[in-house]
Amino acid sequence: MPHAVDIGSFKAGAGNRQFLIAGPCVIESEQLVMDTAGRIAEIAKSLGMPYIFKSSFDKANRTCIKSYRGPGIEKGLAVLRKVKDQLGLPVLTDVHTEEQAAEAGKIVDVLQIPAFLCRQTDLLIAAAKTGKVVNVKKGQFLSPIEMGNAVKKVEESGSRRIILTERGSSFGYNNLVVDMRSFPIMRAFGYPVVFDATHSVQLPGGGGTKSSGQREFVEPLACAAAGVGVDGFFMEVHPNPDEALSDGPNMVPLYQLKSLLERVLRICDAAKPRN
Repeated sequence: MPHAVDIGSFKAGAGNRQFLIAGPCVIESEQLVMDTAGRIAEIAKSLGMPYIFKSSFDKANRTCIKSYRGPGIEKGLAVLRKVKDQLGLPVLTDVHTEEQAAEAGKIVDVLQIPAFLCRQTDLLIAAAKTGKVVNVKKGQFLSPIEMGNAVKKVEESGSRRIILTERGSSFGYNNLVVDMRSFPIMRAFGYPVVFDATHSVQLPGGGGTKSSGQREFVEPLACAAAGVGVDGFFMEVHPNPDEALSDGPNMVPLYQLKSLLERVLRICDAAKPRN
């Protein structure tokens, strides 16, 4: 079983309650962030589920050069700091360079390594050296066993505050599949494993100048992962995904989140190993 990793006021892994990472894909406005974070926090609290707010100040891997990327690091981190200070939530954001890792590490609780950058050695080292939790998303192009190399890079940089996230594997053009064997394989490295239920239903580049997605499959895949055994769930959530500036087709509508989590947690409880 993965050892526990401290995040804010809770422990992730080691048989503790599954936790939630959730929020809009990208920071669209301070008001949207505060409203969404507050509502998700209420839902998570009602379910006894530890919660980390997630949103990105920069989406550096958008399909089209004209797509909205976010407010940038200065304005984005100011919004994330407000979430921490006013709502009392731990926060997570993506970083793409060593400089971003150092700057974001002054504010956020979890630094996320995007899937496309999970082999980027200097970025992993920089994130580890901040002392913050490092969430490494498995590349769509990697087998789960290969994530052991990313783990070693972070460990040998002085950190054991690691989370690993599964977000699907490339399956032909514009499609991803989730290999459920991935969860026990990555858990064997000794760290909490998270299932990214929304990026796993993304259709990368499937919209021509943007990615598409199949949000109708978020719930069945999340339920399957719950049955296999995971330590947390990652879900991008938006009040109106069809109007979102990034990843709308695969995000969970805010009004559907509670019922989705209730079902997932029931399966988690049913799937617990018996002593």
